Amino acid sequence: MPPTTEQATLGGGCFWCLEAVFEQLQGVHKVVAGYAGGTQPNPTYKQVCTGATGHAEVVQITFDPAVISFAELLDVFFTFHDPTTLNRQGPDTGTQYRSAIYCHSPAQKEQAEQKIAEWNAAGHWGRPIVTEVAPLATFYPAEDYHQGYFRQNPGQGYCQAMIVPKIAKLWKSFAERLRR
Repeated sequence: MPPTTEQATLGGGCFWCLEAVFEQLQGVHKVVAGYAGGTQPNPTYKQVCTGATGHAEVVQITFDPAVISFAELLDVFFTFHDPTTLNRQGPDTGTQYRSAIYCHSPAQKEQAEQKIAEWNAAGHWGRPIVTEVAPLATFYPAEDYHQGYFRQNPGQGYCQAMIVPKIAKLWKSFAERLRR
């Protein structure tokens, strides 16, 4: 990883949805779907889906903080999932779909807590944010078929119903932040 990049690890429901959003932003070099926050080493998708591993579906974002800051990534994150629903995003339910920020440093933890306070104070969601904020212990990349899922399967039913509307919202709300 070049010295000008940092990483952020975020969980906000299905990792396919977050990956499709974040990989379109300027300053984002790489987005990897995976698992974090649990106790089982090297979990599989099938194991994570049971909820028994304690892991959440997450994306790990490698980004250039000179182009897009961690705080700006968090604004995108809080725009594209409902951080007020515990263990649920849309039709996806279970602890593996929880809202989570797994921090890579004490500075990220401080920024995450500050962003949550800002979003709560603004009352955007009308309910308190329940996003878990914790240090990242270990990130496990998901299986290869999960990587770039929307790019590879744009016509798939779930992608059409859940991801396409997010992409349209991204183009409308964050047009100035998109890759050219």
